[in-house]
Amino acid sequence: MYTVSITGSKKTYNVGKIVCLGRNYLDHIRELNNEVPDQLVIFCKPGSSLLKNGGEVIIPAYSSDCHHELELAVLIGKKGKNIPRADAMSYLCGYGVALDLTLRDLQTQQKTKGLPWEIAKGFDTSCPLSDFVPATQITNPDNLDLSLKVNGQLRQQGNTNMMMRSVAEIISEFSGFYTLDEGDIILTGTPAGVGPIVSGDILEGVIEQVGSLRVSVA
Repeated sequence: MYTVSITGSKKTYNVGKIVCLGRNYLDHIRELNNEVPDQLVIFCKPGSSLLKNGGEVIIPAYSSDCHHELELAVLIGKKGKNIPRADAMSYLCGYGVALDLTLRDLQTQQKTKGLPWEIAKGFDTSCPLSDFVPATQITNPDNLDLSLKVNGQLRQQGNTNMMMRSVAEIISEFSGFYTLDEGDIILTGTPAGVGPIVSGDILEGVIEQVGSLRVSVA
């Protein structure tokens, strides 16, 4: 069983599902030459994809093009289904810093064949994640600066106010497709600047008010 915790609390949360939103930042959509979606782009990662802060990313031998994607993570604190947008924020209990690591070569192959591409997203260590901070600590999750450095060089920089869907909208819409349970994690999308990582790299992600994440690549 994979667990996460909230800073300052003794309570731990058993991770259920990690549900991710793709194409939520327009500049990222454009940099990959993707179409702007007219509906949610959803994929999931297994619990085994989680990597604790300070851990080591293992890129599978079957890929030669692994990309970083910095994201705001949301921790669900209670069960909900078909959650109204006006009530959505009451269902979350914490925010964290996450990386959605993607095997871009494998993803492209799968997409070209018209096949699902979760195998490019769900490999072991593909979801480095910080501890969560209490939701009450964040003034406005839809206006947070976020940045990622690789070996000290800035790669990604943006603000959650650039998201096409707000945190409340994401929770509400996701709950229409999945029952959200305590311990579920939602990744909210990534800004532009995604790029390859290789053995020996050091990745450092920071989200305003939320905290930081640092991992290395084996």
